[in-house]
Amino acid sequence: MKKTGVLLVNLGTPDSPAVSDVRKYLTEFLNDPRVIDLPWLKRKLLVNGIIVPLRAPKSAKEYAHLWELSGGESPLLKHSINLTQKVHSLLKEKGPIDTMLAMRYGNPSIDSVLEEMRQNNYEKIIIVPLYPQYASASNGTAIEKILKIISKWWAIPEISVVGQFYDSPAYLDAFTKRGSKYPIEKYDHVLFSYHGLPERHVDKVYVKGELCKDHNCEQELDNENKLCYKAVCYATSRELSARLNIHKDKYSVSFQSRLGKDPWVEPYTEETIAQLAKNGTKKLLVFSPAFVADCLETVVEIQHTYAELFVEMGGEKLTLVESLNSEDYWANGLANLLDNYLHSQA
Repeated sequence: MKKTGVLLVNLGTPDSPAVSDVRKYLTEFLNDPRVIDLPWLKRKLLVNGIIVPLRAPKSAKEYAHLWELSGGESPLLKHSINLTQKVHSLLKEKGPIDTMLAMRYGNPSIDSVLEEMRQNNYEKIIIVPLYPQYASASNGTAIEKILKIISKWWAIPEISVVGQFYDSPAYLDAFTKRGSKYPIEKYDHVLFSYHGLPERHVDKVYVKGELCKDHNCEQELDNENKLCYKAVCYATSRELSARLNIHKDKYSVSFQSRLGKDPWVEPYTEETIAQLAKNGTKKLLVFSPAFVADCLETVVEIQHTYAELFVEMGGEKLTLVESLNSEDYWANGLANLLDNYLHSQA
């Protein structure tokens, strides 16, 4: 077997909840042209002149709350490190394979980790963005940055990229096991909430002048929309609901974490939760299948902000299904996925 380096990549997190660290993180994150896809000057003025100065202090309070709820550290970083260590141990048993972790924004940085990998002189590098459903603002930007850096190396090893894995048994089995510990039949409704994207992001997937709205993304996945984030999120929900025996009338799909005034993929999670409560839903179970590690969007936004909204609107209790984090069954599943991938590429 070739000497192989596996690079797991997650989104990232500020180094601390301090305003200065959050400002640095948001500046890197929101200046990414795949995240805010505006012309360079307009993006710089908007992000550095308006969004970051206004958002950093508020976000710092949210991150401080997250740290407080998570034992004084970032859950995304903690679980990502633990997952990497477990996968490393599992794959190391199968041959000369090292597994490392990098964050697209923040630390450990892609630049520093790739430099370590360059010095390790791998014959092959496998890039694994830890985003089950493809989006240019997540998978796309991670892959682009990694390939740009490697393209400047004098000796470029064999490169492989693991694409979206929403339909992988490793991912589906793990989320099914995670959800199975909850008595789903005792909840009035189940919500699958995904991170949102501007509508123009999903529209750009279609190369024949069509738009997302021209396709039946809520109901089917085909050759035209298989890389459309919205379509894949609905496909994920259909598969998970079938595995968990959730009737189609008992679950909904929504999208959270909007930024700015431009139209984003609908329906919005905040509005969906409020409407469910108004319609008489008392007990709501929420999955967040776009995240494999708990983070600000799950622990604070869903488990606290949206849970409070649900009660204010007449509901009784909102329960969040935890992300896969670094559970052994997820680490084993991911290691098996990579092992199968390595053998299929041999």
